[in-house]
Amino acid sequence: MKTYLKIMFNSEGASPSEVKDQLLNMGFQATKGNYDFVYDWGVQGSANIDELVWFADKVHSALRKDNVFFSIETI
Repeated sequence: MKTYLKIMFNSEGASPSEVKDQLLNMGFQATKGNYDFVYDWGVQGSANIDELVWFADKVHSALRKDNVFFSIETI
């Protein structure tokens, strides 16, 4: 299972490099293509809905003051 993250930056917000550093510290990896970052659930394999919402809350808290928009998709 993987969680994909797409970021939309704002010129009044944090720099892309600052956002990248925060996300890498959370375990995301930068990627190319339709998404900007991916989180691999690895050995856990899958997560239930409560875990996914908890993880989305964690991303929200990390990016709250950065003035960016983001979308999350878990497959």
